[in-house]
This record gives sequence, C-alpha cells and structure tokens, in this order.
Amino acid sequence: MTGKPADTVYVVERDDDLRARLSGYLSASGFVVRGFSSAESFLESLPIKGSACVVVDQHLPGLSGPELQRKLLGNPALALVFVTDSGDVSTVVQAMKHGAVDFLMKPIEAEPLIAAVTRGLQKGMRAESKRQVRDAFLSRVELLTARERQVAARLVAGRSNKQIASELGTTVKTAKVHRGHVMAKLQVGSVAELIRLAEETRPSPIVPPVTNGAPPAGDPPNGSTRRH
Repeated sequence: MTGKPADTVYVVERDDDLRARLSGYLSASGFVVRGFSSAESFLESLPIKGSACVVVDQHLPGLSGPELQRKLLGNPALALVFVTDSGDVSTVVQAMKHGAVDFLMKPIEAEPLIAAVTRGLQKGMRAESKRQVRDAFLSRVELLTARERQVAARLVAGRSNKQIASELGTTVKTAKVHRGHVMAKLQVGSVAELIRLAEETRPSPIVPPVTNGAPPAGDPPNGSTRRH
C-alpha cells in the first residue's frame, strides 16, 4: 500500500542520518513526512488536525518516546510506531497497552516500516472517524430541550412510552410527541440506533437513568420533573 496525499507521518528521531533514511523510505512510498529531532520540537507542532502516524525513537533526548506517548493518549487519531535499539520487555508491553502499533528494532528496513505505518494510519483513521461521529452526535444532543433530554435518557435505558409518561408525570400522548422530537433532532431511525450512538459517545448528556434515588440524566437535581 502506498500513501495518499492525506497520509502524514511524523518521524521523531534523534539520529539525523536515521531520521533522513526513514523519511526517505516513507516519502518514496507516497507519504507526506515531517521530521523532528526531539519530542519537544514535535509537541510544538500540535495540534494536528485529523489522523496521522508518529514514528518515534524510544530513547529521545529530553522527553523520551514513552513519555511522549503518554502525552498523546488523549488523541487516539495519532498512532505511534516505536523504533529502538534496546527495547526491554516491560517497556514494549506498556507501550502496546497504551496503543502503540508496533516496536521496530534497529536497523530498520523499508518494508516493515511501511507496513507498521500503514497499520498506524488505518488505526488513526478509524479513531478519527469515531471522533467525528461522536462530535456530530453530541452537537445534535445540544439541540434537545431539557425535557427532550429526559425522554432521550429514558429511551436509552429501555423505557416504554407508558413508563416515560409515568416517570415524568405526563401523558403517553405527550411522551410520544417528545419521543418524535428526540428521534428527529438526533437524526436516528430507531431506538436501537439511538442506544448504539449513546453508548459509543459516553460520557454524554444521554445516559440511562440511575435507580438508586438520584435524579436521572437530564433531570434537575432538586426540582420536580412533573411538567409537560
């Protein structure tokens, strides 16, 4: 697989010659490449829009590769591929647990590098796609009124129209009207789709009502829900 114009790879490597060689392998395969000699200089380029792959030396001067990885955990659209000349087992295990795509031992040949970067970009694109779905859904949730959020939360929890009406002190007819507004504003075709999106976008304002006496999601903390 060769890179597309949007496939950007960041090479963070302390050794100038190796950084140039890795960048050459990647450029020749069609990737857009940017090189950095330290984690600190790479961090100055943030934020990065969209998905990308970061090829990072484990033993960087200053901030190390694993330390850089921890700083990037909040952005799963940035996939990491480690390169190292002395990776110990515990470091490799921790890096993989934190989502690293691969650990490549020096000297590094083009084929395994391209394969790892390709997997990283695919992983990053999946994460970016999920983020876009989440952001779009949450933006639609913001369109709901307070009452509609209460209804939506109960739909996610599996409540029927009759149960929703009883809990909110309204009529079944009114509950159905609110349900229709919820489905239209959130652009979902079924309750099953609503539940799936709500689960995939946790935490969000639409969560199942609790049953231990605390107010359900969307309910005022110390006020009655009995209003139409």
